This record gives sequence, C-alpha cells and structure tokens, in this order.
Amino acid sequence: MDSTPRWGITLPLPGLALAEQRDIVSGLADLGYTDAWSAELNGIDAFTPLVLASQWAPRLRLGTAIAPIYTRGPGLLAMTAATLADLAPGRFMMGVGTSTPVVVQQWNAIPFEAPYARSRDTLRFLRTALAGEKVTASYETFTVSGFRLERPPAVPPGLALAALRPRMLRLAAADADAAITNWLSPADVAAVRAAAGPDCELVARIFVCPTTDAGLARLIGRRMLTAYLTVPAYAAFHDWLGRGEMLAPMQRLWSSGDRKGATEAIPDQVVDDLVIYGDLATCQDRVAQYQAAGLETPVIAVVPPPGTDLAQVIRGLAPA
Repeated sequence: MDSTPRWGITLPLPGLALAEQRDIVSGLADLGYTDAWSAELNGIDAFTPLVLASQWAPRLRLGTAIAPIYTRGPGLLAMTAATLADLAPGRFMMGVGTSTPVVVQQWNAIPFEAPYARSRDTLRFLRTALAGEKVTASYETFTVSGFRLERPPAVPPGLALAALRPRMLRLAAADADAAITNWLSPADVAAVRAAAGPDCELVARIFVCPTTDAGLARLIGRRMLTAYLTVPAYAAFHDWLGRGEMLAPMQRLWSSGDRKGATEAIPDQVVDDLVIYGDLATCQDRVAQYQAAGLETPVIAVVPPPGTDLAQVIRGLAPA
C-alpha cells in the first residue's frame, strides 16, 4: 500500500464546462493535492476528464471512481484503462464497481445480476488483460475468448473496487489494490478498515458544501442523501454502520411514494455526519479528520451553493 500522504479532488469540477477547468486542474498539485478521481452518473463520463487531467496536471495520480462494470464490456474496460495508463504511466488507478440498478437497468437496459461475482470476475480479467496476456476464460458471469490488448501499458494501472460492506471490502483487499467508498463519517472509517484489513488502501469521496449557512447545507445534503440512501446497497451499508434506525422513517416514506416527506425525515445528525459544511478552515479540518481516522485517500467532492467561487474554495480546501 502506498504510504504517500494523499489529498484528492473530484473531477469534473461542478458548475464549469469541461474545457473551462484547465486552469484550476493544472494548479492542483501546486496547492498540495495529490489525486484527482472522476465521478460518473448521468453527466460527463468517468474517463474524459482524466484524459485531460493527464496532460494538464502531470503530477497528479488519477483514478476512476467508478467505471461501472455492467455498462462497459470487459474488453472495453481493459482498453480504456490501458489508454489512461499509457497517458499517465504509473499514475492511474482503474476504479470499477457495480453502480446501481437505476443506472444499469433503467438507464442502460442491462440486467443487474450477481454483483459480487461480476465484480470479482472483472477484477481478475482486468489484472490479466492489463498485464498484456491473452485471455481465454469462462468466468462465472461472462466468457472472454482470445482477447489481448494490442498495446498493453508499460506500467499496468492499479485496480480499485467500489465496496460498501464486509464481503465486497474483503474482495477489494484480495483482488484489487484499493477499496472505494463514500457517504461515511470519520467515525465510520474504523469499521471499513476492520473489514478491509490493514493492507488495502481506502479511498473515499468526502462531500463538502462550503457554506456557514447550516440550514442551506442541510437542505442540499438531504436532497443528495435521499437519492443515495434509498439505493439498496447504500441502505444496507448504513444499516451495517448503525444508522438503520435513524433512517427507517425516511425509508418508509420513500417506499410509500412520499419523496418530499422522505427527504425531510433524514435527521440533522445524519446530514452532519455525512456532509461537511462551514467556513473553509472548518471544512479543511473535517476532511483531515478522515485521515486521522485511518483513511489514506480522502477525495473532496465540492457541492457548491449558488454564487460559490470554485477556485477560491479549492484553494481553501487544499491540505494544510
């Protein structure tokens, strides 16, 4: 496990067109940021921002968090990972994960089946393919016949797996180089670390809303949390972490179709645990608490209220 002290940022940056992000991204390393990890949902894909960052910021480690394993076939995942590894040799980590049934089934018309087995099989395929070997294998969830990268990377990328609970965390520790999670508090890091073991790098996206208006921050946080914590995997994650009882009213209202009521039912304590807000110094200190708790790579995701000066926020959240 890499012992370099790390401090990451999420790309693409919110509120800016991708082509407008060059000046900020190119200055991240000088501010002390070590990493840039992409996010992918229904906007910009996970790889294009990292292609640009590989040229704009040649000192940053880059990672996908995450590239879904259902919406791209195994060979395409390997080709794209090899391309990024060639653009950023020794600086790219391929983060993969299942994503969610909404993304996979509702948006991409692909069955969301056997997530654990598909994750395991994808990691094993990628490890072999990115080493330049020819792959002919029948895995539990897919079969590959005669695939070999035309241009395998000189330095194969590290692999990371999105993992929320013990079984998937143990898989990340066994078959990947890092585990990726999000929506956790500093106090939750110990449980994740215990499940992953001592040698697996932990990467987590940390949501930061830079405002001293607690009401506004909680409003923004509740809307985000409702979208995530009603997903079965995240609901189970927070039940495991001990928030099941606090979130039960929200889950009941959501299941009954009362979306507004579900959002309002999330307790302040949950929002305050999972969303950082306050002045920039306070936010910076809260991010550092994750590191002190044993998280190797905090990855800040800025959630800016209207009128936020994004460049100023990124400067203010740089590591002390």
